[in-house]
Amino acid sequence: MKNALLVEDIPETRIWLGQLLRDAFAQIDIVEAASITVGMHACAAGNFDLAIVDLELPDGSGVAVIDALARRHKDICIIVATIYDDDAHIFPALQAGAQGYLLKDQPAAVLTRQLQGILDGSPPLSPAIARRLLGHFRMTGSETTETMETELTTREREVLKLIGQGRKTIDIAGVLGISHHTVSDHVKNIYRKLNISSRAQAATAASRLGLLR
Repeated sequence: MKNALLVEDIPETRIWLGQLLRDAFAQIDIVEAASITVGMHACAAGNFDLAIVDLELPDGSGVAVIDALARRHKDICIIVATIYDDDAHIFPALQAGAQGYLLKDQPAAVLTRQLQGILDGSPPLSPAIARRLLGHFRMTGSETTETMETELTTREREVLKLIGQGRKTIDIAGVLGISHHTVSDHVKNIYRKLNISSRAQAATAASRLGLLR
């Protein structure tokens, strides 16, 4: 792997993922994009062996970038890196051309090994995603996608509760045993779902939902 496109909007997470790529593939050249628009321009202008794409971006779904990359670069390996493990995110991404799906809440060493597996022809799939795919194909007469849930997930409620208690991102990461990059992703998703834009509003929402009792 010599050339990679990294599409991720949170700067700290982008730095973290970039380091994972460099740990997995020595001397890899990385082009970074913080939005679909920038990712699309990069897709049209460059040649890539590998792409790491987040799904929730400021200007839409990363599936659009996946589709464009798969159409333009026939030999590219496209990997999703996200916090979402539901069918409404997994299947559209795979159908658009993603060949791997990694959850950001895994340890960095595990993610690095999964990326290195690409060289051996092993599709990088987080265990939870592999189980979900197997479970899906065991079912008969089921839909391949589900309507995206608008309610907060259990993990998002945990994060929101800690925000309501006045905890900082680094503290939340320590309490939950996940990286602060993953916490930032959860916060972004909470803000989007609740249509809020500040920690004060988040604390109010946590109280309203009964999370601070």
